[in-house]
Amino acid sequence: MSNQSEFISRIRGQIGSFAKKNVPLLILIFLLILFSFVAPNFLTFGNLRTLIRQISFAGISAVGLMFVMISGGIDLSIGSQIVFSNVLLAIMMVDWKLPPSLAIPLILLVGTGLGAINGLLNIKLKVHPLIITLGTSAIFKGMGYIINGSRNIMGFPDSFRWFGQGYVWGIPVPVIVLIVVALIGSFILTKTYFGRQIFALGGNEEAARLAGVNLDRMKVILFMICGFISAITTVLLLSRVFTGQTITGQGLEFDCLTAALLGGVSFKGGEGTIFGLMVGMLIIGVLNNAMQLATFPDFSQTVVKGAVLLIAVAFDVYQKNRKAKETVARVAA
Repeated sequence: MSNQSEFISRIRGQIGSFAKKNVPLLILIFLLILFSFVAPNFLTFGNLRTLIRQISFAGISAVGLMFVMISGGIDLSIGSQIVFSNVLLAIMMVDWKLPPSLAIPLILLVGTGLGAINGLLNIKLKVHPLIITLGTSAIFKGMGYIINGSRNIMGFPDSFRWFGQGYVWGIPVPVIVLIVVALIGSFILTKTYFGRQIFALGGNEEAARLAGVNLDRMKVILFMICGFISAITTVLLLSRVFTGQTITGQGLEFDCLTAALLGGVSFKGGEGTIFGLMVGMLIIGVLNNAMQLATFPDFSQTVVKGAVLLIAVAFDVYQKNRKAKETVARVAA
């Protein structure tokens, strides 16, 4: 009887431990089950493929944001970078007549440069990156409006359409790009010395400095990575929409940030996994898709998104406090 009680107690403990560590995953499973009853078309193959393609654009940029967040920073200018760079890419191909094979590498360089601006301002002004990127967000967006000239830019080569609308073995190209970016990001963060430096920087900046990490260089590089990855999103979004316009990319950072926090990427840095990020992104995608199927008004969707962001922040704080208490308890024992 005693052995049976111990076995049951051990099983309960393991289930409880699994639940604590995988709250976002359990939420995702719950939402999938819930919306499969609420919206009969939700779990159809066509809708699920659409859902995955919808989240792929923000998911790609979220990987770049994750690199910055794990280091203890944040980038709120992602959406505005895309506003500017998608208009510039459209101008390159339509007004300047550059082929996609030349325009795409150039816009990737531009995106990397925008990230470098954020990083340099961060290390030179010694101001929290939230303030820095809030300012550059307004600048990048304004630059996009200026060069756009209040027009919809159209007339791209047909070959450019493949990046955002094409398929490989039935899988949308943006989804394939998301998978590749996520796998590379996961490898860098978990299997490389550079990845360990990123976690060290976010966990304890002073300790990282004493360990020999060049803090300023690391911060600039991480913002450049974020800018480069957002430029990849730019190419895919412009190819998908096939019109250069200033509304493309606006607000994308909101979904990226919410997904990161839901997936366990700490706002204070030092924690996060690609798997958790993707789970968080799927939660956002499921909510967006289900509300669209249920024909929720746009303003109602905005309210729900705002509430989810606050819940994600609260969850991040809860996780931090719980781990701190567990650490104190272990030390006391």
